[in-house]
Amino acid sequence: MRPSRRALLAATTAAALTSTSGATAAGRPRQFRTGFENLTATGYESLSGQRVGIVTNPTGVTRDVRHIVDIMHADDRVDLIAVFGPEHGFRGTAQAGGSEGRYDDPATGLPVYDTYLKSGRALADIFTASGVDTIVFDIQDVGARFYTYIWTLYDCMESAQLAGRRFVVLDRPNPVTGRAALGPVLHKEFATFVGRQPIAQAHGMTAAELARLFNGEFLTAPVDLGTVAMTGWKRSQWYDETALPWVPPSPNMPTPDTALVYSGTCLFEGTNLSEGRGTTRPFELLGAEGVDGRWAAAANDLALPGVHFREAYFAPTFSKFQGKTVGGVQVHVHDRDAYDPVRAGIALLVTARRVWSGFAWRPDHWIDRLTGSTLVRTMIDAGADADEVVAAWQQELAAFRATRRKYLLYR
Repeated sequence: MRPSRRALLAATTAAALTSTSGATAAGRPRQFRTGFENLTATGYESLSGQRVGIVTNPTGVTRDVRHIVDIMHADDRVDLIAVFGPEHGFRGTAQAGGSEGRYDDPATGLPVYDTYLKSGRALADIFTASGVDTIVFDIQDVGARFYTYIWTLYDCMESAQLAGRRFVVLDRPNPVTGRAALGPVLHKEFATFVGRQPIAQAHGMTAAELARLFNGEFLTAPVDLGTVAMTGWKRSQWYDETALPWVPPSPNMPTPDTALVYSGTCLFEGTNLSEGRGTTRPFELLGAEGVDGRWAAAANDLALPGVHFREAYFAPTFSKFQGKTVGGVQVHVHDRDAYDPVRAGIALLVTARRVWSGFAWRPDHWIDRLTGSTLVRTMIDAGADADEVVAAWQQELAAFRATRRKYLLYR
């Protein structure tokens, strides 16, 4: 007798989960599983009898890099009827500041709805029109406040509550560990899509933990929230220690090394220097026309833990200084456990301003949106050094850390 399709799917899932748990060098099973892996292990029990929509992008994959939408669509145990795409789109075809719009996915035939820059009642109406009962979220974050997927999470939670829909977050690792929160805390008057609520610049949380924080601290009315946690993840764990494949969450986040520096060097988006977009090392290469080796020397003189700065020259293929050769630095992290990316980003801003007479902030003061207040810009303009700037946000950071602690899932 031929096995049923459901039996074949169950066997495939079991085999996948066995392989994804991996093995240590001694042959002992590795216990780490993502939220999706734990969801499938229950046969989608928490989604039973519900019409499901999912907010995801190219990072929503299993360890054999099959997309979870393709897997769920083919499985009779879950009724997946819609997909919601964030910035860059569900299949990832759009660059920064873009999305894919409304279309039907060629691979599955599922309707794909665009969530980018939509929130409140407008997004709630999309959820209602889609016919879903439960909205699932599964996107790989990179640990920085200004990386927009966490605010897609926030906006979708808020709109799901308005639409009377349930919301479930499938958890994935914070690729730069969840050891500590770092950097300045957003002031509410500077809220934008790169920071909706007062959290630290490097939040040190997972998506499910952030969802719990948003629900408990920031949403006017809490959504009916469910989370499917990982198993076996430690807060001290780096992404390459999970054995998960890295799928770039966005076009300019090509590797976990990019994520490691991003929460500090993304601040250069708020200046007239290139943040390395248009190179093979975005956010690791920084520079501008007229910058020379004095910048790397000044930054190295600070002897920041865990990092060296190399004099570098590059020609971006797009974005700032497209097609022009510029000078600057490449950030080389040699001890990631000792490295503080936010402090390093501030130190690079301070030294760039001191050694290069052409240094300027973007005229729209975008730096204030990225850092969450005027503090960083005004202190640097007043001649403060990196340690003075970092010291200035410690009281607010301590308060955020205390709040954050209540919502952590992994200890």
